[in-house]
Parts: sequence; C-alpha cells; structure tokens
Amino acid sequence: MTLRSEPLSKELHDYLVAHSSTPDLVLRQLADETERSFPDHAHMQIGPEQGTFMTLLTQLAAARSALEIGTFTGYSSICIARGLADGGRLTCCDISAQWTALARKYWQLAGVADRIDLQLRPAAETLRALPTGQAFDLAFIDADKAGYPGYWEEVVPRITPGGLILIDNTLSHGRVVDTDSQDSDVRGVREFNDRAVADDRVELVLLPIGDGLTLARKKP
Repeated sequence: MTLRSEPLSKELHDYLVAHSSTPDLVLRQLADETERSFPDHAHMQIGPEQGTFMTLLTQLAAARSALEIGTFTGYSSICIARGLADGGRLTCCDISAQWTALARKYWQLAGVADRIDLQLRPAAETLRALPTGQAFDLAFIDADKAGYPGYWEEVVPRITPGGLILIDNTLSHGRVVDTDSQDSDVRGVREFNDRAVADDRVELVLLPIGDGLTLARKKP
C-alpha cells in the first residue's frame, strides 16, 4: 500500500502549526506555565494544532454536553468548552488537585469556568455515579493508558447516537508496532485499539495528529 500520510519532520510540523489558527494568549500562557510548573509532565499537554482541531470538531458536532477523562492543566478542556453550543456543559474527570488547580485558574482567564464541572476522583467512579440516561454528545479520553479499554466500555453507552469520541495517544509514540515493547501503557493502548476497531457500535479513524488521535462516531 502506498504511504499517503506524510511523515512529519520538525520543520514540517512547525510549518503545519504556523499555517493553522494561532492559539490565543490564554492558551499560550497556559502552555508556558505548564512547562515551568510541571516540566517532567508537560509532554502530557496536547499540541496547539490538536487543540484547534478539537474546538472545530466540537463546533461542527454542535455539542451541548461533553466529557473529558484526564484534564491535566486544562488546555484540552478549554478547547472543548470553547466549542460547545450555547448553554453547553463539560464534565472533567481527574484525580490530581495540583494539576487541576492550574486548570481552574486558566478556565477563569479563558471565560469558560461556568461551563465546566470538575470531578476529582477516579473517572470510573464518576461515570458509574451519573444519573441513568445521562448522555454526552462528545467525549475526550486522555488519562492512564492501561485504563483505556475500561474507559471505552464505560463511555460508549453514554454517547448520544451520532456523537463523537476522541481518544489521545493511540500510537503510543510508535510503540504500538514494536512487538518487543510490553510496557503496561503500550499494552493498554494496543488492547484499546484492537477493541475499538472491532466495535460495531462505532465507525472510527486513527489519525496521525500528535501522538495519534482516534476519532470515533457512534452509529445512530
């Protein structure tokens, strides 16, 4: 099969970012403060092109209810919240008060704090405590990779027909095709990828955005 996706050099990636809508000052400051405050974990933050893509998708889906599993310092949640339809709400799930304290600060600066409900406990507990019948138009999964298969099974039934699910890091820095890699995160991503592509409740595509971004649409 002919290779159709262009491998990205640093120069080509820089060009891609330069020719996408530029993140505003709030997102740039958040990225900078995340780098200063959590240098060992800053790689967990999504890139600017992915953030813009997620805002556009949220808008195109006319999403009014959204779910995020794994919030970190809040970049992705701002991008989703900004794309919500009028009156929309985003439920964020995380277990770190330290990381999400920075998120709360920037939600205020971005003017989206009134659209976000943060749940500081394991995401599975939050999902299982939701009222029967509560559904989401869009979900973003970006938490512990070993937990991906379990999150998938909790989330899919809670997505509205035609709704979207985004799953981050589904290439695991290329390790998904390294048969020698038995890291627990890699195994979790591999198991998730195999399960999701075989799931007849959705149609999906794994996109080479960032570290791999799977976009799934729940069938009507």
